[in-house]
Amino acid sequence: MPRPTPAARSPRAALAELLAGNRRFASGQPVHGHDVTAAAAVASGDQQPYAVVLGCIDSRVPLEAIFDQTFGAICVIRTGAHVLDRAVRGSVEFAVEQLGVTLVMVLGHERCGAVGSAVQALRTGRRPGGALAYLVDRIAPAVVEVGADGPAAQSLAIRRHVRRTVAALRADHRLAGPLAADTVAVVGALYDLSTGEVTPLTGDG
Repeated sequence: MPRPTPAARSPRAALAELLAGNRRFASGQPVHGHDVTAAAAVASGDQQPYAVVLGCIDSRVPLEAIFDQTFGAICVIRTGAHVLDRAVRGSVEFAVEQLGVTLVMVLGHERCGAVGSAVQALRTGRRPGGALAYLVDRIAPAVVEVGADGPAAQSLAIRRHVRRTVAALRADHRLAGPLAADTVAVVGALYDLSTGEVTPLTGDG
């Protein structure tokens, strides 16, 4: 399936292409195998990705695969529970300003271990050591907002953390112009590990 041309890559078209790819993946009908000939085909020219996807490092969530995207189609950034830092922000800004992507998607997923670690830390009062503490500290506000003690705390915190990450990127001053002009959109979504389906997050919660 051909990629959208740059002129056709509105934020709406970019989101539609990502979700169409996910439907192909979830239905067992992907069209893009990761073949070396596909890599070679885009190696010589400038890259023209249409979206950047910020997701989790979870090994069960390979982003190019779940969106059925080929080489050169999307930029991928992965951190534990899609936590933002300066390098991630800079990467998103580069993709928008220098590569011309029109969509930034923040993708959370069910049963996220990093979010689970934050829930556990708040429940027990025991903050982990090392750099893991940085991840927990960045996720903790979402856990506090939904409450750490309820049976659905992890699931609710996953969704809230996606929304908080989306809000933080929308507040990035270097993205303000493209967002105001509707040439770029920042959206959140959730991946279901069991079904392989991606669902955009809309509304509150």
